Amino acid sequence: MTTDTRTIAGAELHPVGLGCMNLSWAYGTPPSREDGARLLHRALDLGCNHLDTARIYGAGENEALIGETLRARRGEFFLASKCGITVDGPRRGVDCSPRAIETAIDESLRLLRADRIDLYYMHRFDPKVPIADSVGAMARAIEAGKIGAYGVSEWSARHVREAHAVHPVGAVQTEYSLWTRNVELGVLETCRELGIALVAFSPLGRGALAGLLEDPATLEDSDLRTKMPRFNADNWPHNRALIESLAALALEAGVTAAQLALAWVLSRGDHVHVIPGTTSLPHMADNQAAWGLPIPPDVLEAAGALLNEDTVAGHRYHDAIRSTIDTEEFEPA
Repeated sequence: MTTDTRTIAGAELHPVGLGCMNLSWAYGTPPSREDGARLLHRALDLGCNHLDTARIYGAGENEALIGETLRARRGEFFLASKCGITVDGPRRGVDCSPRAIETAIDESLRLLRADRIDLYYMHRFDPKVPIADSVGAMARAIEAGKIGAYGVSEWSARHVREAHAVHPVGAVQTEYSLWTRNVELGVLETCRELGIALVAFSPLGRGALAGLLEDPATLEDSDLRTKMPRFNADNWPHNRALIESLAALALEAGVTAAQLALAWVLSRGDHVHVIPGTTSLPHMADNQAAWGLPIPPDVLEAAGALLNEDTVAGHRYHDAIRSTIDTEEFEPA
């Protein structure tokens, strides 16, 4: 492995991948398909070779966008998708039963116009299904050549170990950023010990840590952040002040706030990857350039001391979503 890459399931990858969710869903009105396609092509042109999607992102629209846009360039990138979250109107649930996994994989292959998905995650932990049964379905898909490896998302260290004992886990994906440190309660070290890649989603705090969001009250109602406590009227002024201090620290170091935030996450271990998402070509290029920047260790340490679980105001999720998360939680202050 070169110093320019890190591995996921045996594949050498640029440590800064691309989370594709907001090209189709979640943060207000998504870009046009043409603009989304343009960003995907530009990401590959810049050397990004890890694209992450999921079935829930636009109810399959995101998988379809990637399939339609990049079919001719399939050999240029590592493709990850996810299954398991079910949606019935306003109700969300989790189904990681073997039948659901098998059906989901076939549908993802169809939408992605692919013969094989490099990494396929269970998007959330399903307490209704024995881990051995869910992992068994993934192992059969690997044996059949439909997926290259399987992963789990927002799973606790204990359940990651249990899954790994049944069949080796290729990656654990979870939220990890300066202001969300839950993986430090067990998952980060468990992945290091077992040789599993840790893929950090929302490493920029859902865009907040880039320092470009002035007032969450201006967000569209369909933007997920309008339901998240850290962005509400009570907590945002405090958090915005922290982010302004982060931006000032980054400016002194000659980098952007986003680059400093990404570099901090990547500094947590050689097994850590980040998959920031964006709809902006300049921001995407900025994120890609974060890897390898000569940011002094004392600046990274200062960033971590400034923004962390103790200094941020508000939980990362509202109560209805918190119940679906298996990753260890900090004790309430």
